[in-house]
Amino acid sequence: MVNTVAAQVPRTLIADDQPDVLAALRLLLKGAGYQTEAADSPAAVLDAIRHEKFDLVLMDLNYARDTTSGKEGLDLIERIHALDHDLPIVVMTAWATVDLAVESMRLGVRDFVQKPWENSRLLRKLKTQIDYGRRLRDREAATQSRERQLKLELDEAREIQRRLMPRKMPHLHGFSIANAWQPARGVSGDYLAAFKFDESRAGLCVADVAGKGVPAALLMSNMQAVLKSWAAEFVSPSELCLKLNKLMCANTPLRKFITCFYSELDITTRKLTFTNAGHNAPMLVRRDGDCIRLEEGGRVIGAFCDSTFTEQEIQLYEGDKLLLFTDGVTEARNAAGDEFGEQRLHECLRSYAGHNAAELRTLILDEVTAFCAGNFDDDATLMVLIAN
Repeated sequence: MVNTVAAQVPRTLIADDQPDVLAALRLLLKGAGYQTEAADSPAAVLDAIRHEKFDLVLMDLNYARDTTSGKEGLDLIERIHALDHDLPIVVMTAWATVDLAVESMRLGVRDFVQKPWENSRLLRKLKTQIDYGRRLRDREAATQSRERQLKLELDEAREIQRRLMPRKMPHLHGFSIANAWQPARGVSGDYLAAFKFDESRAGLCVADVAGKGVPAALLMSNMQAVLKSWAAEFVSPSELCLKLNKLMCANTPLRKFITCFYSELDITTRKLTFTNAGHNAPMLVRRDGDCIRLEEGGRVIGAFCDSTFTEQEIQLYEGDKLLLFTDGVTEARNAAGDEFGEQRLHECLRSYAGHNAAELRTLILDEVTAFCAGNFDDDATLMVLIAN
């Protein structure tokens, strides 16, 4: 109880270069239950504020160096607020003018009192400003607490989502595979997965929820859970997207949808069967540099309940490079507002020869990052598969 009461005692810094004024004000405020500290110069005021917390500053505008204009005091107001922007200030001067009062208020002074003062009126003004200052600090403390809590929650959500992403790419005999996942914010609406059904079959998927941040991440986490469950039932890519679309149509908010590329790789025969539900068409670059876009499929998931999906099978050969990506890669912009674009991405695949998937992944991501100076406007995700 003692500590609580002590914490509520107003702490006031009194600044004046006249000893008799300081003594009178300290006596008045002590009788009113205030704790006070005195300062007789601007330097002493600033030093006190640097080392202690106060509820209010009651200060003169004129000091020994400048006894009439108030310029020294006006400069001190700005320097006080540079140290503690929310500290209430009440100014006193025997040379009060309307212009000086207006200027001090413009600089953030909460009230203005002319010497000689009337005790009860001065105390009322001080109490009003102290109460105001405490409410302001309480609101800011509450805001900071909420921001800290939100950051902790976002950090936790990011870690949970990171764990949903593949920590390690599966070993696929005859292939090298690598991925990159870079959220534009704390959490992402992008998703990618590579998982083996058995030694001869694997699933490859990349998806993107319209939007960013927590809403997109929540929708994506729901989709990935369902996708992994159904993929284990050995349904074809087109059947999986059909089932996924019906479920997401019933659970996706208005104006939200998901683009998805899902494929099944036969590791032994090197045949890839895929369906593309409105996603950026992956690039398959042949050894001779020819680029094939994997577009076959249907509309986006979660927007049209009557959608159907087709699938296509394509043969992979030694030296082929397959790139799955989200639009955060191609839509990354430089300072001039130009997009990285699919043509630059294609050139990366063609020009970087003789690299494994992990090396190629890093080279591509480095190029995009350098292009946009690391300022990604959207989540950027990619997966590289190379037939050895």
